[in-house]
Amino acid sequence: MSDDGAGRRAVFFDRDGTLIDDVHYIADPTKVVLRPGAAGAVRRINQAGWLAIVVTNQSGIARGMLTEDDYRRVEARVGELLGTGGARLDASYFCPHLPEVTGPCACRKPGTALYERAAAEHGIDLARSAYVGDKLRDVEPARRLGGLGVLVPSRDTKWLDQQRARDEFTLNTTLDAAVDRVLAWRGSAS
Repeated sequence: MSDDGAGRRAVFFDRDGTLIDDVHYIADPTKVVLRPGAAGAVRRINQAGWLAIVVTNQSGIARGMLTEDDYRRVEARVGELLGTGGARLDASYFCPHLPEVTGPCACRKPGTALYERAAAEHGIDLARSAYVGDKLRDVEPARRLGGLGVLVPSRDTKWLDQQRARDEFTLNTTLDAAVDRVLAWRGSAS
């Protein structure tokens, strides 16, 4: 808890297309490439005293294109590469479901179950946190949970997602600019 009695602040980062290049259903850790500025952005969040947490949809597991073990190996590689840049992730949560295959679930973004789980496990105040990703579904939880939604487009971001983000959330063209916006939002004191 912070000194004012509110929970901790976190930045919930999407993984594929936001922190790493999206190669679609990545199962091979040797194919992990950090997006430009990813390590520096996460390091700045770490230095500001915010938690850096990944929340990611991994429908490739439900599709049979990768296993949970594959996901964990890729997750470990992401952590290694961020660590080389002086950054760390405090936690990572993933949804392995695909409604057409596994049925509906509450954890697939824009569902909020994984954020709520992270809040319970880490003492996070979701309304004082930020939601950063390259798809509208990554930032939409800010509408339901409170907080700041920041879209950082990748090559796969739909134009309509960008337009809606401009109108309803925040749009930044780089992770570094997104972190500037997050740390300036309602003051950055934790």
